Amino acid sequence: MKRVLLFVVTNVAVMLVLGIAASLLGVNRFLTANGLNLGQLLGFAAVMGFGGAFISLLMSKPMAKWSTGAQVINESQDPTHRWIVGAVANFSQKAGIKMPEVAIYDGEPNAFATGAFKNSALVAVSTGLLHSMNRDEVEAVIGHEVAHVANGDMVTMTLIQGVMNTFVVFLSRVIGYFVDKVILKNDREGPGVGYYVTTVVLDIVLGVLAAIIVAWFSRQREYRADAGAAQMMGRKQPMINALARLGGLDPGQLPQSVATMGISAKPSGLMALFSSHPPIEDRIRALQQAQ
Repeated sequence: MKRVLLFVVTNVAVMLVLGIAASLLGVNRFLTANGLNLGQLLGFAAVMGFGGAFISLLMSKPMAKWSTGAQVINESQDPTHRWIVGAVANFSQKAGIKMPEVAIYDGEPNAFATGAFKNSALVAVSTGLLHSMNRDEVEAVIGHEVAHVANGDMVTMTLIQGVMNTFVVFLSRVIGYFVDKVILKNDREGPGVGYYVTTVVLDIVLGVLAAIIVAWFSRQREYRADAGAAQMMGRKQPMINALARLGGLDPGQLPQSVATMGISAKPSGLMALFSSHPPIEDRIRALQQAQ
């Protein structure tokens, strides 16, 4: 219930902010008596597409802490916590990034990295992961998450999401206007019902296609993070072992805001097209074949 409420409130707040921004910039007046103003429409689409993606990115770290209940352990004196923080520090130094915040949260075996900037990130591991793996395997998972941060994956995925959102908003309205005025021959001033119905339908259809494209990019990013962890450890086997272990575990459900940066997911069937993570066996095969 907490996560659902957070999701709803956050999205309402984001849409309100974007609506105000579009109004202040004047790009929400793309429908004119003379037709579509494509320049204004492109500006509106960019505000709505990139605005939401970047607001989510900037909010990602505090939202991740709040939604998972993650507790930062950088200053903790607990021996296990010191070992985890030490592993993150070691990998961060090798990756050439500043020390992230390190956190633990209660949950099924998983881990994630998030944050708007690579030098102020958060790396979190679950209690389930710590209880299910040996130290080599946990360190491999930590290396994977640090590799995400070092590769700038949070920003990369935000940019890709922003581009896809912009195209969805722009194309749905251009096609909607064409259907309304050319196919349905609405000769009244302003858009008719055909424009609104077409726009809503295309927002959904194109949004689904955009989600498939974004998910494909995300899956490629996972292979790269696996390889990054193996490189920083100086050997592939711990990462292979960690993935094999994850293959037999239920990773649970991470909040949407950090799900793409988790270590594991369970894609299957048609839903694999929308999965942010490749199948475990494919990831293991890619590591085994890497030079």
